[in-house]
Amino acid sequence: MNQRLIWIDTHAHLDVWSLAAAQELASQAAAQGVGHCVIPAVEPANFETVRELAHALGYSYALGLHPLYVARNGAAAVAQLAAALERWQPDPRLVAVGEIGLDFFVPELTQEPLRSLQIELYRAQLKLAQQYQLPVILHVRKSVDLALKGLREIPVCGGIAHAFNGSMQQANEFLQRGFKLGFGGAVTYTRALHLQDLARQLPADAMVLETDAPDIPPTWLCVSAAERAAGQPQTPNTPVQLARIASFIADLREAELAAWQVQCPANSLAALPKLATLLGL
Repeated sequence: MNQRLIWIDTHAHLDVWSLAAAQELASQAAAQGVGHCVIPAVEPANFETVRELAHALGYSYALGLHPLYVARNGAAAVAQLAAALERWQPDPRLVAVGEIGLDFFVPELTQEPLRSLQIELYRAQLKLAQQYQLPVILHVRKSVDLALKGLREIPVCGGIAHAFNGSMQQANEFLQRGFKLGFGGAVTYTRALHLQDLARQLPADAMVLETDAPDIPPTWLCVSAAERAAGQPQTPNTPVQLARIASFIADLREAELAAWQVQCPANSLAALPKLATLLGL
């Protein structure tokens, strides 16, 4: 890393906002030291939007088929992803295949035919990542073992296990396969004791920072049950919160914040190597 230290949000769905709103958020985030965000796509319908937004904001993007949207896209979407990767492969802002993976938290996705379709699309996308020599950004909610099984059978050049909340053994296997583990707002929750233990115990080079904006707000943004009952909406999470999340994790680890600000971006560049050239780092 050179002298230009920045926080990197490795997972922010900024396409849910208008361009003007996303530009304002980017400005606010920059004021907090957040110099770059990776914007993952979730389905073919937002591939172009995500790419255009990344270029407009000076950010980067990933292209993939999110497991939550398999029902409305189906196996035919793999061909659309392949075409997009072929078309935009030379783009320096295309840094990964993602957001892809498996989700066995949503009940209907655990049932056939969607369970098998998820696995089919996941494996197909790993093969595309192999073909285009891109890392992957993995959704692994309640699915870490099967996600790792796919990686054993179809190895890729690393990436990020987004919103990781597995065991230390699972964490170590991801690390052995060249992955980093994404930590965000969930680690700040009072009851997130397991996640906080992981954040303390993992090697310093194991973690990357993310917000998953507009989702997984940190505890200081969460509305209470009483506030929800009174009609108060949940404040969306944004990259503006990343520096405070980073500080929270540094405190957990009893690490110097200045050292953490060097380590975390370095981890991001290791997970997504095209970022180094893009950012001149």
